Amino acid sequence: MTVIDIPGSKSVTARALFLAAAADGTTTLLRPLRSDDTEGFAEGLKSLGYAVEQEADRWRVQGRPAGPAATDADVYCRDGATTARFLPTLVAAAASGTYRFDASAQMRRRPLAPLTRALTALGVDLRHGGAEGHHPLTVRAAGIEGGELTLDAGESSQYLTALLMLGPLTAKGLRIEVTELVSAPYVEITLAMMRDFGVEVEREGNTFTVPSPSSRLRSNTGGPIGGYRATAYAVEPDASTASYFFAAAALTGREVTVPGLGTGALQGDLRFVDVLRDMGAEVSVGADATTVRSTGRLRGITVNMRDISDTMPTLAAIAPYADGPVVIEDVANTRVKECDRLEACAENLRAMGITVHTGPDRIEIHPGTPKPTEIATHGDHRIVMSFAVAGLRTPGLTYDDPGCVRKTFPRFHEVFADFAHDLEGR
Repeated sequence: MTVIDIPGSKSVTARALFLAAAADGTTTLLRPLRSDDTEGFAEGLKSLGYAVEQEADRWRVQGRPAGPAATDADVYCRDGATTARFLPTLVAAAASGTYRFDASAQMRRRPLAPLTRALTALGVDLRHGGAEGHHPLTVRAAGIEGGELTLDAGESSQYLTALLMLGPLTAKGLRIEVTELVSAPYVEITLAMMRDFGVEVEREGNTFTVPSPSSRLRSNTGGPIGGYRATAYAVEPDASTASYFFAAAALTGREVTVPGLGTGALQGDLRFVDVLRDMGAEVSVGADATTVRSTGRLRGITVNMRDISDTMPTLAAIAPYADGPVVIEDVANTRVKECDRLEACAENLRAMGITVHTGPDRIEIHPGTPKPTEIATHGDHRIVMSFAVAGLRTPGLTYDDPGCVRKTFPRFHEVFADFAHDLEGR
């Protein structure tokens, strides 16, 4: 059995940075992810005047419930979608200030419109410097009263997450009715983390009510629920990153255990192991770790991955080695990620000699004998890491931009090479 230590979750680290910045007091983040995305988020907070101290395995953030110390700032969001969506939302509640945001060419292409429309509906003075619903943009903050919103989060759950985390910073709180929602488990992460920082969100179906500090609601223990409270927060390993190692075990006839991801894990992407179980792998999810063990075969399946779509490329990359077609459905939102992931997977699999059919929200991959090729990464970290798993069975795969893994896992190639060597030795 191989035990692999996975870096901290990008999704959890980004949320924790937002919540820590908005909290009363100093928050310590334990084992946060250090990557281009999270470093960019921390840099953005510093640009806004938040005090952020970064050590190897712990970051400290001095919260400012009233908003950024800077009243005029330029923030570069790099490639980070959470940075680009969360930070403009964070500053929108400030009493006053002008904040300009821009991002990489890749991030400029990614949509923001449902979020920026919602902020505008709340009275935020938000103006785009180019195409509507995209970076660059400027926020002229003057506080937010709060109120009711209707939101379409069918493109990204991050829109809803940003607004939920904003709620306690408004004067009267927020009531958000969601018409469409994708990647729902990511919203559950948000709700759980807000609770850990002292705010309880009421949910009835797809309607979310977020209190303001003046609401003075009471928790079950009788304590007040209002603004965020600083805390020590341990960041769990990244379940999306773990998917590559779990898939590798199922593909190569081996066994892999990832500590830190168990029955209490926040991240819905851990459900990828259920997909591997349906394909024939043995899966054990314990209190503090998850193990995937190969049974020597992979079955073809049809699976809806709407709620775990970040792991769609992982499944696509191992699909040709199954004994029947693999059909992945309801993943239209993967077309508006760092690249059009659905088409990127199809393009690369075809280059490997595999028969693939795609539709607006689905991909069908047939069994075959993949041949080595250069993977067109489209600058997307998940394309590189997913096809690295395929490379365990098809040696000779190369990448046109291997370094794009710095977005979430800068040491991926080194760690995965050691991992592959360990597998070969067992």
